[in-house]
Amino acid sequence: MRGLFITLEGPDGSGKSTIIKLIGNYLEKKGIDFIMTREPGGTLIAEEIRHIVLDEKNTNMGKETEALLYAASRAQHVHEKIRPALEEGKLVLCDRFVLSSLAYQGVGRGLGIDEVKAINDFGVKGLNPDLILFFHIDPELTLKRKFLEDSPDRLEQEGSEFHKKVYEGYMELLKLYPENIKIIDATKTIEEVLEQSIGEIEELLTKKRE
Repeated sequence: MRGLFITLEGPDGSGKSTIIKLIGNYLEKKGIDFIMTREPGGTLIAEEIRHIVLDEKNTNMGKETEALLYAASRAQHVHEKIRPALEEGKLVLCDRFVLSSLAYQGVGRGLGIDEVKAINDFGVKGLNPDLILFFHIDPELTLKRKFLEDSPDRLEQEGSEFHKKVYEGYMELLKLYPENIKIIDATKTIEEVLEQSIGEIEELLTKKRE
């Protein structure tokens, strides 16, 4: 039986990385066979592409190049890790997937949602998440949080105008592709965000068992 594919989406600094680990702890305690991964990255080749695309030294990277590198990293990730795990019946928990590219490169970079979707459709060969948890929070707040916690990467350094566009892109995408997307209020406490996230995952697991 095919496994389940769950992705976490949202602005930089929305708390996805913290919550995904806590979801992983929950799934482990429940004895669910799962893998946890991230994008861009997840495999050796995909992580090498991640380094190129996020390296702050690569300021001269063309926006088309950026979109194609993300799609290439994702294609390798799906081929080598995600699809094989799903075929083994595992639950795959992934930090970001295609929706991120549609928001960041499609809208943020102005390349067009349809154009970026086309190159990703070619790369992932029809693979779509069974559940997308979208962490809804003002990007101004998340960027401040991110800059305090980490050294910002190339995309995080783009400034508030770019990230505002990305956020507006996400809002547009929630209307365009509402299937399987559940909105999580990321302004709440970690405990509340985790509880809401687990509630949505449990609902999906129940449906699969029926």
